[in-house]
Amino acid sequence: MTGRVDSAVIQAHGLGGGSDLPIPASLAIAGGTAALTLSFVVLLLAWRTPRFATERARTVPAGLAAVVDGAAFALVLRVLGFALFAFVAWASIAGPDILPNPTFGVVYVWLWVGIVPTSLLFGRFYRAVSPARTIHLVIARLSGGDPATGIRELPAWLGWWPAAVTLFAFVWLELVYPNATYLGPLQLWFALYFLVTVVGAAVYGDRWLSRADPFEAWSDLAARLSVWGRDDDGRLVVRSPLRNLARLEPAPGLVATVAVLLGSTAFDSFREAPWWVRFVQEASVPQSWLGTGALLLTVLVVGATFTLATRGTSVDERRVPSHELPARLAHSVVPIVVGYMVAHYLTYFVEVGQLTLIQLSDPLVDGSNLFGTADWQVDYWLSTHPSFLATVKVLAIVVGHVLGVVAAHDMSLRLLPKAHQVTGQLPLLGAMVLYTFGGLYLLFGS
Repeated sequence: MTGRVDSAVIQAHGLGGGSDLPIPASLAIAGGTAALTLSFVVLLLAWRTPRFATERARTVPAGLAAVVDGAAFALVLRVLGFALFAFVAWASIAGPDILPNPTFGVVYVWLWVGIVPTSLLFGRFYRAVSPARTIHLVIARLSGGDPATGIRELPAWLGWWPAAVTLFAFVWLELVYPNATYLGPLQLWFALYFLVTVVGAAVYGDRWLSRADPFEAWSDLAARLSVWGRDDDGRLVVRSPLRNLARLEPAPGLVATVAVLLGSTAFDSFREAPWWVRFVQEASVPQSWLGTGALLLTVLVVGATFTLATRGTSVDERRVPSHELPARLAHSVVPIVVGYMVAHYLTYFVEVGQLTLIQLSDPLVDGSNLFGTADWQVDYWLSTHPSFLATVKVLAIVVGHVLGVVAAHDMSLRLLPKAHQVTGQLPLLGAMVLYTFGGLYLLFGS
């Protein structure tokens, strides 16, 4: 199969869906929820003091740190990131508005789904190659300004709210907008993206990018589960991913951001379900309206259940006000999102990602072979091994939820009075069991 086949698979996020997998939905759901509950019981018995409150990290060798923190390495990454952006922008402007154009695969597969593996492996990868950050850096240097500072200070109350809004805007484009696989809407979205990010950075400094760029914000969150981090002095260190995760500072809008990430992935699972397709086809309301409402409702359900579960925790109000608990515990949702995205998009990323590499050699779809990949074939090994794929899907969701429970449990030990360290965690455990049940059901039973 070459890059000139029907590229409608760009939209087929359900590759290797539940109906194609050999594990019964009831078994997957029961096993997953049982594993989560058992892990919580084990934690209650064996994990009685917080372990992530203290710093335990190893500094990397001086030579490696010098390379990673060096100006030359940063320049190479910026040039490579901007070169790929410029190449794809050229393909989107000069190339035909048809699905074999590699723009769609680069944006929806390499960029959006690829944030997870690159951030897990390399840490805050996207900020190192971000074209928006590069443009801001160049403008600041040419004007003689400091890229870290802007005209005004970024208000603390904004927190992660800009990221929540821009992330929702992207997943709406990808999952709801009916013309998402036409170049015009994609070009318009990215024009607005650069307007928001670059102008915002000029006003508030480059901290705006980590709070308003949807791709950088998501990459920074996923990078919390990598081994790479920085100590309080800014030195490059290696530490446990869960210790990295525990260092995520609570801020306004953080719950909304993780709710958008988890809720949009859940929506992507059920939007191709037969019952939803029939409902949309039979309804008199436009499909985009129904999709927007369902996407927003799914995000709100995730955010509301998490907020209610954490605020329902028994605490000493003088020690930790209950209204602060959702943000203090929101880091525990990050492993759940990562696990769910691995389970949901693994086949899509591997197989459509290969197709995108093939298409990149022929960006104008005129028979070119710029990089020698146009005649390569997609390897469908994952799709032809459903037992392995099903096992990976279940493990990804269960491991993600177990890590989420571990993160929440350790933080709860720091926040809750001893008298409520068991009962106080039960509402959040209930929410995570609900997420596990829902995630496995959507993957295997819908």
